Amino acid sequence: MTLIAASGTVIASAALFIVLSGFAGLKNFSLEFSSFVDPDLKIAPLKGKSFTLSEKASLAINKISDIASYSKTIEERVILEFDNKRQIVTMKGVDENFTKVTSIDSMVYYGNWLEHGTDQIVTGGGIANKLSFGVLDLTRHQKIYVPKPGKGQITSVKGAFNSINAYNIGLLDVNEDINNEYLFADIETARYLLNYNNDQISSIELKLKANADEAQVKTNLKDIFGDTVIIKDRTQLNDALYKMLNTENVAVYLIFTLVIIIALFNVVGALIMMILDKKESLNTLFNLGATTKEIRRIFFLQGSLMTVLSGTIGLLLGFVLVFLQKQFEFIMLTRSLPYPVALKPINFIIVIVTIFVLGILASKLASQRITKALVKS
Repeated sequence: MTLIAASGTVIASAALFIVLSGFAGLKNFSLEFSSFVDPDLKIAPLKGKSFTLSEKASLAINKISDIASYSKTIEERVILEFDNKRQIVTMKGVDENFTKVTSIDSMVYYGNWLEHGTDQIVTGGGIANKLSFGVLDLTRHQKIYVPKPGKGQITSVKGAFNSINAYNIGLLDVNEDINNEYLFADIETARYLLNYNNDQISSIELKLKANADEAQVKTNLKDIFGDTVIIKDRTQLNDALYKMLNTENVAVYLIFTLVIIIALFNVVGALIMMILDKKESLNTLFNLGATTKEIRRIFFLQGSLMTVLSGTIGLLLGFVLVFLQKQFEFIMLTRSLPYPVALKPINFIIVIVTIFVLGILASKLASQRITKALVKS
């Protein structure tokens, strides 16, 4: 009975550690692609869709030593047309520094990244599939429409839109959202379509130097722009994804904690069976002068030791399995993609604390079955 109870605790603690490590790996895997397209910091207007970047502000940004590079961008919803098919997408106009701030050009799986000063575009693979176009087809072009700003009655469709003929030269594969939503163009193309001034932009994206003080950079930027902008780091840019992953992690932890609680019922059962089996020995101890409190303490320590040792063995077993998966990639998601796992110190602490606390409570509960009437009978 004791061996069965200990085995259940070993398996439960190993399973908890493996699952936590698996979710940590999935979290890293899910966020890995965001590092290719998201900057370290992004400055966006607090109100409206655009703000003005003055020459004075540009010089002040250049003086911040922790900033490696920054890029000006213009972003807006547009209509993309090809071969009488249309789709509303998000156009992001970027300058020549954009590839210094992000690694978006490395995600082009077919074709090339755009050349600045041209009407070239790079689109997500999902957009290209839906509208049925490829790359470098100079005989046929994509057309981008943007409604003209202003008031008054529309007298013609042509007069209601700014438009430009563009040529797709590359396809991106980042994630489903970007693949189906974004096209990238030169910032001058976006500025023309939106009737923006030369100093009018939608955002500034920044890359920080290694070991930069992010908090200090944010403070410096706030001093430059005041309360007219909002500054977000990479976590805040992906807050929905972070919340989803963290919620899933907590839910799985609670489920496996319930499994551990069920497994620890075996420990309680084993201790109670041991108490009943050693009833005569307990009576002898009582007659020799041992108090019920001291006898309870014996079984409490025995149960605690059982769960602590079983939990530690399970934790080591889980660590070995996760380490082997990380090193030798036994389980694969696809032929080329192993199931991601990550070894994090916090997962060791979570498993140890969970097993120890629940094990001690289970041992305390079982030891309370020892009463004066039981040991005297």
